[in-house]
Amino acid sequence: MSRIKIGYSLSSEEQRPEALVKQAEQAENAGFEFALISDHFHPWTDRQGNAPFVWSVLGAIAQRTRRLRIGTGVTCPIMRIHPAVIAQAAATMACLMPGRFFLGVGTGENLNEHIVGQTWPAPEMRIDMLEEAIDAMRKLLDGGEKSIHGKFFEIVDARIYSLPDEPVPIYIAAAGEQAGKLAGRIGDGVICSEASAETVTAFAAAGGAGKPRLGQVTVCWARTEEEGLRTAHEIWPNGGLSGRFKMELPRPAHFEEAARTVRPEDVAKEIICGPDPQKHVEGIGKYIKAGFDHVYVHQVGFDQDGFFRFYEREVLPRLESIAA
Repeated sequence: MSRIKIGYSLSSEEQRPEALVKQAEQAENAGFEFALISDHFHPWTDRQGNAPFVWSVLGAIAQRTRRLRIGTGVTCPIMRIHPAVIAQAAATMACLMPGRFFLGVGTGENLNEHIVGQTWPAPEMRIDMLEEAIDAMRKLLDGGEKSIHGKFFEIVDARIYSLPDEPVPIYIAAAGEQAGKLAGRIGDGVICSEASAETVTAFAAAGGAGKPRLGQVTVCWARTEEEGLRTAHEIWPNGGLSGRFKMELPRPAHFEEAARTVRPEDVAKEIICGPDPQKHVEGIGKYIKAGFDHVYVHQVGFDQDGFFRFYEREVLPRLESIAA
């Protein structure tokens, strides 16, 4: 069995672009092996306060890191940005970070995608659009001039000239059996925001066996458990919201309204809070038991320096011998 790989989540919704670049460098120095960076046009709530353009931030990170593998976690290629443009951006990043970049994609949220004025599609259509977009991006990343006339996307006389030496891996965000099967069938890896054994099983059965399985665990390190819970409830109340309606709300103000129903105890069920390293290890262990071989950690809040010191000294050493 392979050793579990631990990564870091660059939270674009909470951090300014220059802070994200610094945190990628800190993650590499602390011993994290990979990172994912969220791609948002809006944060979930105004309190989070940020949403920089992910591709600009990635370019800066490429110049400040040497070993860290990094991918989008995740970008949506079906509305706000055309798949041809994302394919070009991914190719450029893979040139700047040879062997270190992967493209994470998903069906997105109305929160970020409606801003271009198009009607937000139904969930089933979004999955079909994503599959077509991935196929189009792969064809462009194979090189040569391509014209593609799909059901959802038109690409005419397009050629990506700056291509990496190796293919760009495409990982697919999935939640549940249907999305897990799609990721297994056409993806190079799967990304989940919960410890879903169902998704991992569907992914493996559909062709994903042996491919990377990435799961995100959300934590809030703080000096006390109470402080961590207070911070998590204030900054990441959306973590206590359940249901697919989160994909449908169009504005941060709507998430703030919905989050008024979220109690601290609701957040405590979803986010590991406080300074007990064993709780953090156990939270990561849930993903390992569910079948994930990569787990990346999202630290809620603005004390990222304290988080890195804590994980480097107290958590990562305890995980070195754990196998997936």
